[in-house]
Amino acid sequence: MAKGTWLQTIFKWSAVLFIGLFVTVLLVYTVIMSYCNTKILWGYRANRRRVFQEQAAEKAKSDSKGHSETSTANDDPKSTHDTKNDPYILAGFFHPYCNAGGGGERVLWTAIRDIQQNYPHVISVVYTGDTDVDKDAILEKVRTRFNIELEPSLIGFKFLKKRYWVEDAKWPRFTLIGQSIGSIFLGWEALQMVVPDIWIDTMGYAFTYPAARLFAGCQVVAYVHYPTISSDMIGRVASRESGHNNANEVASSPLYTKLKLIYYRCFAFLYAIVGSFAHIVMTNSSWTKGHIDSLWNIKSTVVYPPCDTEAFKDFSIRNRERIVVSVAQFRPEKGHGLQLDAIAQLLKNHPEYRQEPGGNNPQGVQLVMIGSARNTSDQDRIKQLKDKVEELGITDNVTFVVNAPFSELQAWLARSKIGIHAMLDEHFGIGVVEYMAAGLIPVAHNSAGPKMDIVRPYNNQPTGYLAKTSQEFAEAIEKVLSSDDSIVDMQMRARDSVQERFSEKVFGDQLQKCMHEVLSRERVTIYGRKLIDPLPEDEGMGKESIEDTKSAKEK
Repeated sequence: MAKGTWLQTIFKWSAVLFIGLFVTVLLVYTVIMSYCNTKILWGYRANRRRVFQEQAAEKAKSDSKGHSETSTANDDPKSTHDTKNDPYILAGFFHPYCNAGGGGERVLWTAIRDIQQNYPHVISVVYTGDTDVDKDAILEKVRTRFNIELEPSLIGFKFLKKRYWVEDAKWPRFTLIGQSIGSIFLGWEALQMVVPDIWIDTMGYAFTYPAARLFAGCQVVAYVHYPTISSDMIGRVASRESGHNNANEVASSPLYTKLKLIYYRCFAFLYAIVGSFAHIVMTNSSWTKGHIDSLWNIKSTVVYPPCDTEAFKDFSIRNRERIVVSVAQFRPEKGHGLQLDAIAQLLKNHPEYRQEPGGNNPQGVQLVMIGSARNTSDQDRIKQLKDKVEELGITDNVTFVVNAPFSELQAWLARSKIGIHAMLDEHFGIGVVEYMAAGLIPVAHNSAGPKMDIVRPYNNQPTGYLAKTSQEFAEAIEKVLSSDDSIVDMQMRARDSVQERFSEKVFGDQLQKCMHEVLSRERVTIYGRKLIDPLPEDEGMGKESIEDTKSAKEK
């Protein structure tokens, strides 16, 4: 056989093999898509009606209690029921740790409150793994921790039983890909419970987007607190810098470093693919936006997290105690260890600040660590921090306050003079904003959100301090402790700065601007614009739900 003929034969069969493989993959994909789409739309989607029925029953029960004394025998509930005001859209918030009480949860509950106030035709459904509490307990914690009141009849909860798939303990190695795969199982469990019109991820589980968009037909909205992977993380591995995401044994080995770089870059590629399935992407800071836009090849919108600046604005600035307060969840990346090292360094440089047993030294400095513990891993971490306090010999200078209600948090912020935040590459830093709103001087890590968005000059004057090492943190704390009355001017600037930029009203306005289209009457689908404002008797709650509402009112 001639050489040319031989090459032509190889090329011909290669083309046939490629086309056959492509057709096979396409057929398999079509079968899987058809099965899953049918399963969801005709099976699991039927669960939607129960959500509307539960809402209607709860609303009717609430209305009957409120009007039982004023109603008369001649009242006809059938004639007064206005179906146009009945909810017909479900907004599903995927937030497996909704009861954690951190900054991410403030975003969740503030967003739901704003939706309730501006879009009464929307029921918010929260998918959570907090199976140890019920709806009433969660809403009560929202009220006490965040000072947020929610309308119970416009919110529902679906309790996930497979949250262990995204727990830290489940994936001691290959955590990124492990938790991402786990989130797929958890997201599928959520969709099986009820399929919403809008899938809103407020915790950063991007690997749930393809199923929500392709299989369930949801509009996918992402509020990204921080990228699951970033060029900074890859850079630290490449430079063999140890940290909470790069163990010492990896950083010290050239081979392990190369393997981890391959792993990280492959994961970044997958992360970019799943991120492209989001219709609307909001990021919480300039730093997060830069990374997400680069990874996902999009243009996201910065929507700063809601900070309850109003709750702290009336605190007196003068006569503050010598307290350094730390407000952050007890998670490994929050830098609590660095804070302890900074206090130990401060006491080494200035022994006069060491507190005596019983707190009798008027010059003594107190570090108060306030934060929530989500699970046993967080509790173990608190124990490790307490052990470190004893090792450093600073027991009398450190206090732990775990799972404090909002009122206790306010009390500590009203007394304290300095707020410390030591997380490297903190995506935003709601705690830092709360410090400044309460009149404290922030001493935050010189990176990401605090550096780029929060501790910025105001009227060309400083509003706080930035640091990286324990020595720099100690020096910044010392500057505040030894300052004269001129520090009051900095406190005032810090408060005015955050009042203008990070209030709950600013968050609500930006959120509504981004999400108005999907929350209102029309939404964009792959088929174009689709009207989802239903006819009162035919869609939405459905005839059965309307009749249930009427029956409940009559009773």
